[in-house]
Parts: sequence; C-alpha cells; structure tokens
Amino acid sequence: DPACAALEIAVRFHAYAEQKGRGIACAGGLGYALTEPLRNGRQSFCPDASFYTGPLPENRMRFIESAPDFAVEVRNEWNYGKAAEEQLAVRRADYFEAGTQVVWDVDPLARTITVYRSSAPEQPELFASNQSANAEPAAPGLVVAVDEIFA
Repeated sequence: DPACAALEIAVRFHAYAEQKGRGIACAGGLGYALTEPLRNGRQSFCPDASFYTGPLPENRMRFIESAPDFAVEVRNEWNYGKAAEEQLAVRRADYFEAGTQVVWDVDPLARTITVYRSSAPEQPELFASNQSANAEPAAPGLVVAVDEIFA
C-alpha cells in the first residue's frame, strides 16, 4: 500500500529528527511553496513523505516557503509505464532545481527504493530486500531497512 509505505518512511524520519533535535518529517499533505517558480512554471510540491530542516512559517497551517531537503515519491498504480517514468523524471528534476538534496522513488510492487541525489541525478542507487537505503546528504547517518517499509 503506497500510503502505508509513505507513513513508515515518515515515522523513521520523524524519529531521526527527534534524535538529532532538528528538522521535521511528515507523510503526505505537507505543502512546499516556492518563492520563485521553476523554469517550467512549477510553484509547489506535496511529496508523499518529506524531511525539512529550514525555517518554518509563523502560521504552521501554511505551506513551507522552500523545497524539502528530502522528498519521497511512492508509486501508485498509475506510476508505471513509459509515460509515468518520464513524469517521475521531470518531478525529480523539479525537486533538484528547487534545492531538494535527495529524492526516493519507492516502488511497492518491486519492493525497492531508488535513491536519487542532486549531486548525481543520473546515478541512482537501488536498494531492495535485505538492504538499507540512506538519504545522504539530506539526513546524515539515517538508514532505513527496505523490508521494514514494505512489512
């Protein structure tokens, strides 16, 4: 279930934020509004899960006016096939243009996490069963067991 996978990831990032004493982690629903639109006109993000360490808005009911440090996109039934792959690649490029450091592409069917980093967006790392994914450099030291996300 995509929503459960996003929640499992957010829970682990929340624990990480608590342990480090910095940042917030949320499952879907947290919006990020950009102060300047991207080249393609995009002005906001609402990832399935995210981690953010910057300043929070005074009114916590509002969008965060920045990009997340780390974003998670969990595939649903419409995120498969050539057109979907192209859309996901555009979304990752948008995140990186906005300043996001790491994007996870979480595939519940394959039970994998593909980690993309802004420093090398064309060199993703694939993590599968019996492996642990990381979110370096957005969350130094955090590792998440892939099997726990899909339990």
